[in-house]
Amino acid sequence: MSKQSGQLSIHSENIFPIIKKWLYSDHDIFIRELISNACDATTKLKTLTSLHEAEIEENPDFSIKVVLDKNSKTLTFKDAGIGMTDEEIKKYINQIAFSGAEDFLKNYKDKDDKDQIIGHFGLGFYSAFMVAEKIDIHTLSYKKDAKPVMWSCDGGTTFEMEEGSRSTRGTDIILHIGEDGTDFLEGLTVSKTIEKYCSFMPYPIFFDDLSKEPEKDEEGNIVISEPKPLNTTEPLYTKSPSTCTDEEYKEFYQKTFMDFKEPLFWIHLNMDYPFNLKGILYFPKIGTQFDTIEGQIKLFNNQVFVADNIKEVTPEFLLLLKGVIDCPDLPLNVSRSSLQNDGFVRKISDYITKKVADKLNGLFKNERENFENFWDDINPFIKFGAIRDPKFYEKTKNLFLYKCNDNSYKTLEEYLEFHTDKLENSLYYTTDEVQQAQYIDLLKSHDILVATLNHSIDQPFISHVESQNEKLSFKRVDADLSDILKDNEAEIDEETKTAEKEILLKTFKEALSIEKINLSIENLKSDEVASMIILSEDNRRMQDMFKMYNMPGMDNSMFPSEETLLLNKKHTLVKYLLEHPKSSDLNDLIAKQLYDLALLSHKPLSPDAMTSFIKRSNVIMTKILENK
Repeated sequence: MSKQSGQLSIHSENIFPIIKKWLYSDHDIFIRELISNACDATTKLKTLTSLHEAEIEENPDFSIKVVLDKNSKTLTFKDAGIGMTDEEIKKYINQIAFSGAEDFLKNYKDKDDKDQIIGHFGLGFYSAFMVAEKIDIHTLSYKKDAKPVMWSCDGGTTFEMEEGSRSTRGTDIILHIGEDGTDFLEGLTVSKTIEKYCSFMPYPIFFDDLSKEPEKDEEGNIVISEPKPLNTTEPLYTKSPSTCTDEEYKEFYQKTFMDFKEPLFWIHLNMDYPFNLKGILYFPKIGTQFDTIEGQIKLFNNQVFVADNIKEVTPEFLLLLKGVIDCPDLPLNVSRSSLQNDGFVRKISDYITKKVADKLNGLFKNERENFENFWDDINPFIKFGAIRDPKFYEKTKNLFLYKCNDNSYKTLEEYLEFHTDKLENSLYYTTDEVQQAQYIDLLKSHDILVATLNHSIDQPFISHVESQNEKLSFKRVDADLSDILKDNEAEIDEETKTAEKEILLKTFKEALSIEKINLSIENLKSDEVASMIILSEDNRRMQDMFKMYNMPGMDNSMFPSEETLLLNKKHTLVKYLLEHPKSSDLNDLIAKQLYDLALLSHKPLSPDAMTSFIKRSNVIMTKILENK
């Protein structure tokens, strides 16, 4: 063919500078696009061969090779695929945004759909100009008597094309790296990018860094080793679940996510209708705080990596998991980096949610013991899902477990049934088993179980559950317990209670030097507890919400905590204060100590209060010795 020059045909809606500078958010995507094109070229050839429309050699090498030559500043992508004729280059390269893959699919969509074509847009090739100042193509078509073609473009809107020198079928794309792409003259950058985007592409990908020093043995001789591909051509998620072993699932997890802890369990997604979707979702062993959970859902399209954690496909709460999802039917935008707005995507998301809920229900019903063993690790993610997704809540509401202080795990129904004769639609919980130990012990003495809800997701979760169950209430152990703990047989009449309350109010105000204190007096069933702090559950939750969201101005002055000091009239120290109402140093000492002891079982003391408490405790012990 004679040497030709010409103008690139650019469709008005795909102006070249936009493609070069703004089409892709990440410059490294050009590696994904060029390797995807190489895979497409290979798949096309295999399809034509299977249809006896192309003849190729026996045992062809369908691998894809990437070669870095730092000295010449080139990065070359080689394939032995279908190749191109000069007419095809004019059609698929010179006319930007005319997709060869799309054209091929139209012609052969009814003949063979076993191997999928990756590219659909015809723009991927031009992403290389984000890093290259010039691109050369050397190609030879599979067609009989085809002539090799050499095409070259320096990043403008002109090209040169002439007969080339290539003697074997396939395509070499040579990038002459410019100033914007110097990072890609480093072998580690290129290899890591290939692993990032192309780990599961369907043909072996080899990388050769010509500037890398050859490996030598102890005697200085060059070691020749068999090159290894950077990718896995048949990732585990593409196989049938029935053929996969537990060890394979664990190995795939550890290699894909570089997490060497074993996952708790997993869900293998394998669907052909009404859309094609495959993948594996792993439930990792997670930390204790909700804001430290970092999941990673890798989204693929025909084994080509698209992005991490795309919320349109994966429900937000499932992004706390780790996994891979591959859906060739995804309606990707032109850069394959994000999704078009499509109701189809919602169907995919709903399907994934349903599969997760089904798996959890299956574990709960058939493997209750294992489910309980997993619960501490997986409950934050499940609770988050219940809050964010009404459908997920409906499917999973009967499997939520509450870990109780007798080391049992009970559903809400089981908890309420256990307390049928003691409580009415209430569940008592603790947020700090150490700090609130006194309250837990008091409830334990009355055969009332206390659930541990100490995760940051638990407060919004219990509010959500209450909103779905009008008669149900969650109460923290330091809520008003007097109805449970007070001795109804020794109930104090209101007149006496009022009089005694006035005496104790005067004593505590003088001892603590405060103007106002909420105080209550009761005969409790136990005479071992002298004092305790109780408070309104609703008010405390409001305070917690203000702290969680750091809302300025919403402090205790606007919404006081309404803490109440509950005194047990049966206790010796309280009896003493009632019998000796006159102010004295001993009264002050007892009142201060009772107040601080009550606070200590409720929340940490301030530094000054703790200092005073320690000094006062030493004084009390000294007095004990003096009176010995």
